[in-house]
Parts: sequence; structure tokens; C-alpha cells
Amino acid sequence: MAREERRFVAQHPRSRALHERARHSLPGGVPMNWMAKWAGPFPVFVESAQGASFRDVDGNAYVDFCLGDTGAMAGHSPAPTVAAVEAQLSRGITHMLPTEDAAAVGEELTRRFGLPLWQFTLTATDANRFSLRLARLVTGRPKVVVHDHCYHGTVDEGFAWLTPEGRVEARRGNLGPAVDPALTTKVVPFNDVEALERALAPRDVAVVMIEPALTNVGIVLPEPGYLDAVRELTRRTGTLLLIDETHTFCAGPGGYTRVHGLEPDILVIGKAIGGGIPVGTYGMTAALAERVATRTTLEDADVGGIGGTLSGNALSLAAVRATLGEVLTDEAFARMIPLAERWERGVTEVIAANEAPWHVTRLGCRAEYHFRPTPPRTGAEQWAAGDFELERYLHLHALNRGILLTPFHNMALVCPATTEADVDRHTEAFAEAVEALFGD
Repeated sequence: MAREERRFVAQHPRSRALHERARHSLPGGVPMNWMAKWAGPFPVFVESAQGASFRDVDGNAYVDFCLGDTGAMAGHSPAPTVAAVEAQLSRGITHMLPTEDAAAVGEELTRRFGLPLWQFTLTATDANRFSLRLARLVTGRPKVVVHDHCYHGTVDEGFAWLTPEGRVEARRGNLGPAVDPALTTKVVPFNDVEALERALAPRDVAVVMIEPALTNVGIVLPEPGYLDAVRELTRRTGTLLLIDETHTFCAGPGGYTRVHGLEPDILVIGKAIGGGIPVGTYGMTAALAERVATRTTLEDADVGGIGGTLSGNALSLAAVRATLGEVLTDEAFARMIPLAERWERGVTEVIAANEAPWHVTRLGCRAEYHFRPTPPRTGAEQWAAGDFELERYLHLHALNRGILLTPFHNMALVCPATTEADVDRHTEAFAEAVEALFGD
């Protein structure tokens, strides 16, 4: 690590100077606190980005497998999205009135995910938050169920986990929770049908909010039949099912929902669909929309805790229409997923050659290596296998060789502009890093 840090500092004098300057006006020298978590003594400052690559202010070029932690899954500044945004900028950015793009985007989301009715936000966090309010409204129930080690943005109800004794408490890193999460949330282990059945039995749960596969703790895939059991149990107990596809959109053009024929009452997605322009959305069944309509009034539409002045703005919807219509298409996924399979094979071969006790898991065009020899079954198993310092070494080693991985875990994401050469470049750098750890 010390050797790699010295190399990093030598390669990034301008980024270092900008970071020192920024420290006088920005906490930690960064405009958003997560940016302080990048490997190395200071973050790289970006000069420009295009497609699957970017260049920093010191002139170093990188292959980007982080892609804004899914926010740039369409690639950096995809041409159709840029053209649509530039055209809309001259016609108005936001007016709190609908445009034709809104209807077109709603129709495309219905085609992809199956749900007939949609509303728009600025983030998936907002979409989740609003959906929880609606679920409580129509069911009259107070509780939410989430998976242990889930990720649903900055929604308060999602920042809870299970203690070893099985109690619900604020998870590590939950800053200033408004209330004890045990008052609002029940937490169940991923892939544990019996635990979910027990949580739903009192019929006090409004909604089960899930990612169909865990992602932010590291990819944890559902066991065969698990998601079918979730749907059956929620229906049996009169509980709504919310599927958050914000990260699992990588599974295909209609996310994990379309690939596996899931039937949520609510579906949330954000980040990737705007090509980098902030946007989120939540869709709902016709039956749920009718229940919402009978419990809300037009007079109170602006004071119910759902909305936001910039939600559904013209610029965001122009970006979504172009991104879904011309960038993250069925054809793009047909190319992206095989590239992720190539990434998976390369990493797996390196691990095997060095007899490292690690494992690779892939979900569509997203793949990740874990510091355990077998796939994790639950989020707690994956969390226990984490090694923060080892991650930082591997990420910094890659960064010094022009490869960017997601700083929070060992995830690589493929975009439409990624090439086989990009994938192979990562495999070569990964091999060098692993051989340094496990070689004689």
C-alpha cells in the first residue's frame, strides 16, 4: 500500500494541489462526503469524461468501471442524451408543467417493466421515500420490511440491520437517525423465507422494500424460488411489494423484474435512466393507483409530503427519453452483458491461478469479486468477508494503472462504450495486484 500511495502522489500533483485548495471551503476537500472514500491520500480530480473513460487534471487517462456507481451506466455524456439535453435547455429547464417527453417516458417504462402508471422524482431515494408514504396510506399499516445489509439510498427505514442476537438497530454509519429504526422497520436476512414469514405474520407491515439481488454490500443473488416466496407471502398477508431496480437494472433492459417475470406492486429506479442527469421514478399497478386516488384529494396535492418543485422537470425527462430510447437499448444490453461475462472469466482465472480464497459474482453487466471462496447467501455473510484495507490496496493499485473501480466495494460495471480491450486491461492489472499479494 505504501508503495502504491507513493506512486499515486507522484502521478497526481495537480489533483493534490486542488484538493488542498478545496479543503479551505469544502469539508474533507470534496463537494460530497462519499468522495473522500476513494483509495489514495486524496481524490483524483476529473478534467473530462466520455464514454467508458475519463481524463484527470494531471493528464492521466482511465478506463472507468465505476461509472458513477451506476449513475453513468449509459457511459459518460452519451451523444443522444447530450443532444436531447442541449435542445431542451433552450426550450426551458423546469416549469412545473408536463412536456410530451413525460408521456413518452411513461410509455417506455411500462413497456420495459410492465407497470402501467409512473411518477417522477429527482432521485431513487425520493422515489422510495414517496412510495413508502403511499404504502402506509393505503394499507393503514406502520411498518416496513427490508433486507439485512440492503441499500435504498438515504431512506431512513433502510438504515437498519440485525444484531447477532436478532435485534433491529441503526446500522453502522447511520448518522443521527430521527427515531429508533426498530419503531419503523423490520429487518430479515436475504434468502430467509421463514424470517420473512414471521415478520409479516402480525399483518402490521405496509410494504416489503427489496432489491431483487443485494448490490451495495456486494452482489448477493437470490436462491431459486426465493423471490417467488416473497411475492406469495406479501400477497397472502395483504402487504405491498416494492422492488428497487436502481442497481439491478444491470440485469437487462427491464431490469431483474423483466428477466425473471417479477410482479411488484411498486417499482423504483433512478440514476442510470437519465444518462447522468438527476432523475428517479416509481411505477405502480393500476389497482394500487386507484387505492391511492381514493385516499388523496386535489386540494392537498402539494402538502402531502410527496413531490418536490423540480420533480418531473423537462430537462430530466428529455434526458430519460433519449437515454432509454437510444442508449440503454435492448441491443446495448446484448453487447454489455457478454463483456461483463468476459470480465468475470478474466478475474476468475486470476483468482484460480493464484489460489486466492475469493469468488466472483456477476449480475447482468455488473460483476464483483468477494473475499470469500463461495458465493454469499446473505448480506451478513458478505459483510463479514469485507476487508476495507485490502479493498483500498486493490483499488489504488488499479487506479495507478488507469483503472477505476467503485470505491465502496469491488464492483465493475460495463457501459455501451466499454470494449474488450478495456476488460482485458483490467484483467492484466488485477493479475499484477493479486500476484503481488499471493506470489512467492
